[in-house]
Amino acid sequence: MQNEEGENVDLYIPRKCSSTNRLITSKDVASVQLNVGHLDENGVYTGQFTTFALCGFVRAQGDADSALDRLWAKKKAELGQ
Repeated sequence: MQNEEGENVDLYIPRKCSSTNRLITSKDVASVQLNVGHLDENGVYTGQFTTFALCGFVRAQGDADSALDRLWAKKKAELGQ
């Protein structure tokens, strides 16, 4: 919800899984959020990062590694790295 100035005033904004688009509820204690840093052509960190959130369901199925590889490959193509 937003107020008249356009600022978020909700106390809790749920995240979505980057792989399955499921809502990550507050009770999902197996979920993780990862920040993957961007590198320049010399392999030096640029100060930018991309955030991925994985729900507990994906991790319980053992698909977190392949999901993260797929998501990063897609994002890397978008960034042109």
